[in-house]
Amino acid sequence: MTQPSTFVLGVDLDGVCADYTAAFAAVVAEAKGCEVAALPADRSWDFGEWALDDLGGFEHLHRQAVLEQRMFRDMPMIDGCAEVLWRLSDAGVWIRIITHRLVVHWGHQIAVADTVAWLDANNIPYRDLCFLGRKPEVEADLYVDDAPHNVEALRAHGNEVLVFDQPYNHAVAAPRVRTWADIEEATLARMVAAGIAVHPPLPIPGQDDDRLRRAAPSPLDG
Repeated sequence: MTQPSTFVLGVDLDGVCADYTAAFAAVVAEAKGCEVAALPADRSWDFGEWALDDLGGFEHLHRQAVLEQRMFRDMPMIDGCAEVLWRLSDAGVWIRIITHRLVVHWGHQIAVADTVAWLDANNIPYRDLCFLGRKPEVEADLYVDDAPHNVEALRAHGNEVLVFDQPYNHAVAAPRVRTWADIEEATLARMVAAGIAVHPPLPIPGQDDDRLRRAAPSPLDG
């Protein structure tokens, strides 16, 4: 059980920390021989608007992106993610990354290694890293997720979830956050409401800049 003095934030990775849509769009555009701008930004969860069937379908392209193009290692970070997670960690929040990335058969080693390399390269703080699809099995006081089915499953088990705004989840009920600043505000508010002390920031000049600039080289880089 979570200790009363600890506030655990369960954070999804793709679509919340990492910009999966942007990374996958580059893969699809290359396969189609088109510009990324030609792919509709207002997409559904299954990428139906991108007409992937002629290219082998989503699963085929996703597998290629993960195993051959190492998408999990190189995808862009969503603005504000690292900065806010550092501030929340300093405030006493236990950061638990929860992701369902082990969906490519015989590709788990690459998926796990590239995920860890990406987290290190982007200087994202976390205490736990969980790879599983059944997110209600992972305990947290508050979750942030973008996938409609994950939000519904977590809420069905009595969990509080912040919906990270994406085009494919507009039908999901609030509470909703659109930026990492929104996540920070909502997390601290719930932490205070739970009676858990928020640690004041340490006045160390340059600390935040140093941590965010200290990009660790990936062990997979040549």
